[in-house]
Amino acid sequence: MSTLKVTNLQKLDGSTFPVGKVGQVIQTSLTDNNQTLNTTTFTDLTNLTVSITPTSTSSKILITSAIQVALDDSGGARAYMRLLRGTTVIQTLAGITDNNVSSQGENYVFNFLDSPNSTSSQTYKVQAKSTNSSLDIRFVYNTNDSISTVTTLTAMEVLAWVQN
Repeated sequence: MSTLKVTNLQKLDGSTFPVGKVGQVIQTSLTDNNQTLNTTTFTDLTNLTVSITPTSTSSKILITSAIQVALDDSGGARAYMRLLRGTTVIQTLAGITDNNVSSQGENYVFNFLDSPNSTSSQTYKVQAKSTNSSLDIRFVYNTNDSISTVTTLTAMEVLAWVQN
């Protein structure tokens, strides 16, 4: 086995590679198979909220989420999800139809690198709505007791971020 030891790595143009360190990680998850929404107004997903307090105004917050969702509608209605910091929408997931989500559900993943420029507590949450109030949007849906599904929301503070 060989070991490569270096003091510094540079790109061919002399610039340095981006550097980052993870400060803190906060995660919440849904494990309740019974959370269902059927509203045409964006509504918070119960217990899918995380709060994190950046240690520096230059810190970035990397938000990741894996949302297990199933739709119950034969009329082609669409479901939408979005990520908020406080009351500000920072990312929207494209519309999901019952035509592309099976009865077992699908896992939708999103990532967002946020720059809150603050050392105050930041709260992130996920909301959902449908285009038809008869559409049931089920989260952490599972029709087979031997399958375990989980929906998560994770916030990671990225320190010492350098972007070239």
